[in-house]
Amino acid sequence: MDTVVKNRRLYEGLFLVDSAEAVADWDGITTLLKNIIEKSGGEILSLRKWDERKFAYPIAGKQRGTYILCYFKLDSIKLHTVEKDMRLSERVMRLLVLKADHMTQEDMDKETPAMITERLGTRPAEFVPVVEEPEPAQAWVEPIPDLTDEQI
Repeated sequence: MDTVVKNRRLYEGLFLVDSAEAVADWDGITTLLKNIIEKSGGEILSLRKWDERKFAYPIAGKQRGTYILCYFKLDSIKLHTVEKDMRLSERVMRLLVLKADHMTQEDMDKETPAMITERLGTRPAEFVPVVEEPEPAQAWVEPIPDLTDEQI
């Protein structure tokens, strides 16, 4: 009698999608992510919008992206299949999947920047970049002393 021992682990996935596409078809994108994970036998614990950000450089010709945070349980052997399917999807621009065995349910339920923005109606101060004025360059004011032959 063969018994298959599954090594199910908790994973945290951060998926980057085009912001325009996320606004136009949020349900379609989340359904795609769910289907890829569940097709491999995964169980989704949480899937929500993390935030929308401007890129430091264009990715696939896009300037902005929406990050989707997902916590899921999956047999560790099947993780490679999920990552491959996500990379092959034309809707997922980038992804990062990490082991999250140390996470508690309280950690997974914390508010995301998108949730805080929606609740407050504005971006929280800790997420707004602070632009500081650079200090003016200091001129060299100390003269170079003349050295004698003995000092050299």
